[in-house]
Amino acid sequence: MGFKTADAPPVEVDTFLEKPLRERMKTLALHWVEYGFGSPKMIHTTYIVKLVVFYIIGGTALTTWTSGLGPFWDVMSWWDEPIVYQKLVLWTVLLEAVGIAGSWGPLAGKFKPMTGGISFWARPGTIRLRPWRRVPFTSGDRRTVFDVFLYLGFLASVTAAVLQPGVPSESLAAVLPDNTAGLVNTAPLIPAIVLLVLIGLRDKTIFIATRSEQYLPAMLFFTVLPFGDMVIALKLLIVSVWVGAGVSKFGRHFSNVVPPMVSNSPCVPSRWVKRAHYRDFPRDIRPSGLAHFMAHVGGTFVEIATPLVLLFSTNYWLTLGAVALMVLFHLFITSTFPLAVPLEWNILFGYAAVFLFLGFPNWQGHAVWDMSSPWLAAGTIAGLMFFPVLGNLRPDLVSFLPSMRQYAGNWASALWAFAPGAEAKLNRVKRPTTNQIEQLEAMGYPPKVAEITMQQTAAWRSMHSQGRGLFSLLYKHIPDVDRWSVREAEFACNSLVGFNFGDGHLHNEDLLAAVQTQCDFAPGEFIVVWVESQAIHSSVQRYKVIDVAVGVIERGTWKVADAVREQPWLPNGPIPLEVTWSRPSRRSAVQHSSALGQDTDGQWTAS
Repeated sequence: MGFKTADAPPVEVDTFLEKPLRERMKTLALHWVEYGFGSPKMIHTTYIVKLVVFYIIGGTALTTWTSGLGPFWDVMSWWDEPIVYQKLVLWTVLLEAVGIAGSWGPLAGKFKPMTGGISFWARPGTIRLRPWRRVPFTSGDRRTVFDVFLYLGFLASVTAAVLQPGVPSESLAAVLPDNTAGLVNTAPLIPAIVLLVLIGLRDKTIFIATRSEQYLPAMLFFTVLPFGDMVIALKLLIVSVWVGAGVSKFGRHFSNVVPPMVSNSPCVPSRWVKRAHYRDFPRDIRPSGLAHFMAHVGGTFVEIATPLVLLFSTNYWLTLGAVALMVLFHLFITSTFPLAVPLEWNILFGYAAVFLFLGFPNWQGHAVWDMSSPWLAAGTIAGLMFFPVLGNLRPDLVSFLPSMRQYAGNWASALWAFAPGAEAKLNRVKRPTTNQIEQLEAMGYPPKVAEITMQQTAAWRSMHSQGRGLFSLLYKHIPDVDRWSVREAEFACNSLVGFNFGDGHLHNEDLLAAVQTQCDFAPGEFIVVWVESQAIHSSVQRYKVIDVAVGVIERGTWKVADAVREQPWLPNGPIPLEVTWSRPSRRSAVQHSSALGQDTDGQWTAS
């Protein structure tokens, strides 16, 4: 790839879109193996500049200056200052909440404009998604002036906490008697916590975008715990994130994540290295032995064993080695530019590993067993474990982020399919942008090139375990799917709510119902195939087929083992699907599987 030139798929633009969907997905998946998204290096450079200049330099300059420390380039003078760590966490919270950290820019499906977030959430009338219908005073699916007030109040409170100087703390002085910077002022943090909880009850999008499962506990620890207990609680928090992510990588999904992630990395220029993560390119692009090793040794083992070493080690050299390994781990993830682009989060966690475990090591009285009360330690652990345990047992109840299943491949996911011309109806939704096809065209992409670009994201989905099941459902339910516009829902969702991070709960029936009230799709115009994450004790994933004009028309399951066994383009036809319920009186214009020539056992028999 060049600096300004993308590595486009090697296809004949004028005729490629006339080919069958399966053939298109195969071509684009094979291209992804060697080039990933093929984005020009200018795009990655933009992210690097934003990360280094705005987040790292800007953040450290702001936090040190407002805390009476610095200068920011004298890292050794402030790296272990508690208030700097606190303010860098809040600086990250602020950027996430505004929408200029994770899920920002072209790699996250935001082409023009590149920022969602605040442009959606500070605007009355845009789509609001409540997490629970039983919570009073949260009905409706449009953002109100009150919602905007809550959101802007939260931003103002966090900004105030970042800008205000530190305040003295007796508990800090007891541990660090020579410290003069103090701790972050908790006066603005209290309303920030309250406002974030209220926002979360009314709008799960902002709550998830702010990464509240990690930063809300940290803000709470900053506010209510004495300094010594606060440091230990923060160690428990970061270890719960690491270990939770490691546990989530057990199973069959994560091995399918690593190869397309490595293929998309601009830091892996060698096509030989990328191909080595697949069994037998181009005949078989399932994960190779190297990919399994990278997934479950470099991923699962490192994310579980190393944090536990950090939590319990009292040896300097062992702790130093474990900290270095976690820093390298986060730098590697940053270098791959994953499609949700959580770059700031990874840099913060690398710094947190250094600050917490070397700045306040266990052998100096900052170990779990040094907490002021064993009941406090037990309560903190139980609180941090609650949502990961519940989310792994009942993924339908908890977003994959509070479940601590970040980027494990076990996602609630979906594909959207539009009958010819129907996708344009989405532009009736009140929002500060347009469909991604129109965004690309506004950047100068010819219409067919824009369409091929968006289909690359669907091919990326096919390379993951759940993609094989989702495409199987499309082939089953839409006989003429070759003529339809197929969209990867995570990308498409971005243009409607201003954010997505791989969480299918942000584009489930709630979003589709909100869209339908504004777009009025006819039956059979907009079909969604949607699947829930795999529960940790189950061998299947549960799916839904949704006609947006009608509602759910089918529910069922597929075995994860069947999904990972197939190639992304399903050369042997759809994987086996177990239907558990279907709508008895179907008003959808889409015909059922008989049009595909299925036999009575539901096996693929079409030519």
